[in-house]
Amino acid sequence: MARVVVDVMPKPEILDPQGKAVLGALPRLGFSGVTEVRQGKRFELEIDGEVTPERLAEVEKMAETLLSNPVIEDFAVRVVS
Repeated sequence: MARVVVDVMPKPEILDPQGKAVLGALPRLGFSGVTEVRQGKRFELEIDGEVTPERLAEVEKMAETLLSNPVIEDFAVRVVS
């Protein structure tokens, strides 16, 4: 069994109000030095069997059709141990 992670982030040109809210809260909580925050989503999928190029292509299709909105979000798929 293998684990595949899909990270989904807003595209750079898309406004990220949640990231802006976190950025505004950090100094009030005593944290400094952060100049930008972007908030995204992470999905972990347990895959039966070996992760082949075909299985990774299937996960990318999942990410494109269900896990992300490709109009406003980018995604990256990676295999973790």
